[in-house]
Amino acid sequence: MESKAILRYARITPRKARRVIDLIKGKSAGDALLFLRFMPYRGARFIEKILKSAMSNAEQKKVVNPESMKIIRAYVDQGPVVKRIETRAMGRANVIKKRTSHITLVLSEEE
Repeated sequence: MESKAILRYARITPRKARRVIDLIKGKSAGDALLFLRFMPYRGARFIEKILKSAMSNAEQKKVVNPESMKIIRAYVDQGPVVKRIETRAMGRANVIKKRTSHITLVLSEEE
């Protein structure tokens, strides 16, 4: 049985979130949760939240032990980009792009 959790419009760039996601792919949920707890990256907080949500979803589906489930799919897609203007000298302007991410995590029972 699979359990899935999605965080949409997370205010973190996809590149920074992928750096963390790649480290936990294929691990068991309990091990990944422990890894994320002690990771220094900001993206680890977002992904830890999603992993806990996926484990809760598994618990609601009456899976035996959510901590023994394995992360079978984890990916980060780019969300919409919020654009802001920063004024510069001589009437010019810089565009500041505030990127967002859609983070998806799928857990499955180990076989």
